[in-house]
Amino acid sequence: MSMNVGSPDDGEDAVMSAINTTPLVDVMLVLLIIFLITIPVVTTSIPVALPKERVEVRESKPENVIISVDQKGNIFYYEARINSVDALVDKLKKVSMLKPQPEVQVRGDFAATYEGVGKVLLACQRAGIVKVAFITEPPPLGG
Repeated sequence: MSMNVGSPDDGEDAVMSAINTTPLVDVMLVLLIIFLITIPVVTTSIPVALPKERVEVRESKPENVIISVDQKGNIFYYEARINSVDALVDKLKKVSMLKPQPEVQVRGDFAATYEGVGKVLLACQRAGIVKVAFITEPPPLGG
């Protein structure tokens, strides 16, 4: 298949053999702008209240109950080891009767399994504890 481009001395009547890409670029830019505007609307169409991250300094009060879970999943009520969830529930029931009810602070080891911390939460729920807090360390500065 061939194309007759005419002779070089035809002047203005010569056929132009180059493709004009300006309309293509215009259409692509319009599509890009449309996608940039519509994609954020589509991805955030469901209204959800997201948690806000903030640094909150917690004061350790003497009446707070501290329960620790070590790396092996052992549960400690202050310094004393607790052998069963029922024993922990009995101790926490005595605490839940106090007015005002003290806060239970759970200190879980970073390498501990979820099972140990879950047992503590179950015991708090069964004892009727209202305030449960997880004690963490702040990340190092600069990273």
